[in-house]
Amino acid sequence: MSPKKPNIIFIQSDQHNAKVLGYKGHPNVKTPALDRMANEGVSFDNAITQNPICTPSRVSWLSGQYCHNHGYYGLAGANPNGLPTFLGHFRKNGYRTAAIGKSHCPDSWVEDDCDLFYETSNACSTGRAIEYKIYLEKKGLTALDDYVRLPEFGSAGTQAIDARPSHLKFKDSQEAWGVRRAIEFMEQSLANDTPFMTHLSFSKPHQCYTPAKKFWDLYNKSQLVLPPNADWDMKNKAPHLISEAKHWRERSWQLFEPKTFEAGRLRKLQGYLGNISHMDHAIGKLLTWLDTKELNEETIIIYSSDHGEYACEHGIMEKSPGICSDAVTRIPMIWRWGNKFKHRNVKNIVEAIDLGNTLCALSGIESIETSDGRDISNLLYGEEGDLNRIGFTENIWSKSLRKGKYRFVFYPKDFFKEAYPNGFYELYDLDEDRWEMNNLFFDKKYVPIINDFEKELLNWMITTIRPKTTWPPVAKVTSQAKPYHKKNVTNAYKKNITNADGKVDFKLLYKTNSRNYL
Repeated sequence: MSPKKPNIIFIQSDQHNAKVLGYKGHPNVKTPALDRMANEGVSFDNAITQNPICTPSRVSWLSGQYCHNHGYYGLAGANPNGLPTFLGHFRKNGYRTAAIGKSHCPDSWVEDDCDLFYETSNACSTGRAIEYKIYLEKKGLTALDDYVRLPEFGSAGTQAIDARPSHLKFKDSQEAWGVRRAIEFMEQSLANDTPFMTHLSFSKPHQCYTPAKKFWDLYNKSQLVLPPNADWDMKNKAPHLISEAKHWRERSWQLFEPKTFEAGRLRKLQGYLGNISHMDHAIGKLLTWLDTKELNEETIIIYSSDHGEYACEHGIMEKSPGICSDAVTRIPMIWRWGNKFKHRNVKNIVEAIDLGNTLCALSGIESIETSDGRDISNLLYGEEGDLNRIGFTENIWSKSLRKGKYRFVFYPKDFFKEAYPNGFYELYDLDEDRWEMNNLFFDKKYVPIINDFEKELLNWMITTIRPKTTWPPVAKVTSQAKPYHKKNVTNAYKKNITNADGKVDFKLLYKTNSRNYL
């Protein structure tokens, strides 16, 4: 008889700065549930996201591929036909799978790999799943929903940065609703004696910065501690980062009084911290359920985020331009599995794409062939790992590399042509400069390190690319291949070459063939 496969819960938040955690010593934030997970499991100090915005990052998480392989760099997008997800892979291997919350992925991609799918965000490819909408309608709460906008301000309140306590109680929030649906799904799986893979994705701490009132009230604006780099001259920083910081100081984005930059950013910070505590409380509900059901030894639970945010670092309120900063490219990551993972804080660099194949190794199933990610289970079990590993975050025109204590940002030579005609990079020693206030690019003694990073970037781009075809051929179709449902070319072709009488129109035939219609 084969050993029983572990249950899996993957919790993903949206836009969580890795410094803003209680167990990491943040001066204000309260995260008792995440602190408990870290104290009972393995936390990673240097987990790197593959992209600094939502959808591309989430596609990397779920597929295990770098962005230059899956091709998504913007929000939403068409279905990536044939690209497997770890949810589908585990489903093929006997798991019941669910994706609940803010999936924010390409159209109808995740749904096909799930036994249960609920999208709680109304700003994503498929729109909000009707179930949460009905829940709000039945309780007469639709007008109070403040996930995507502050409704009392109309269009001015869309994706607002200014903050206030939510008009919804915690029990009616997306996070609480999602936890209840997840528990229902997992209890059904237990009743069927089937292992479950639950992907629970929270909208918070992403704006709107509207935590339930009890979490807003945890924080007093007068006692909030701004990051050390909140007010400085930004010497030698990237021009677009400087421009963004200037934008926040000079633009009228505040919705509440007083409408000064200083007052607005403290409200925003209070809302951000409140959102984190709100989300943490939802995680606490899940941990309590695992305790009650005595499932801790049978369940792997992981927490991470799609990317970070500035959280007032450099005077910036949100996450853009994210590639510039460790505040956005580094993410929290915690794994817990009963007594199987001993408490440990890991300094090794790991990447978001490692999730799928690591879970495969822990569950005793075949790894995902299409994934670029590594199996990091050795680190979870307390062994040593590759200390020279590099973590990559990429936009189309810029790349961030983390290796050892250094973080390097590459921009094409003409990216800032007017300000830096000879080119501009960023290099930081994070052991000495945690808040990235000293760009070492301008110090000639670091030229060898910069040259090394350039070579590492070139080597990575060449060796990790996934070509469609090669010569001589090396690819083969395997049992993991996902069926591609090709359109009915014959019918489509006939429709485009016939006239109203259904007869072939030779002018249409020539026009169609000339553009290679298929």
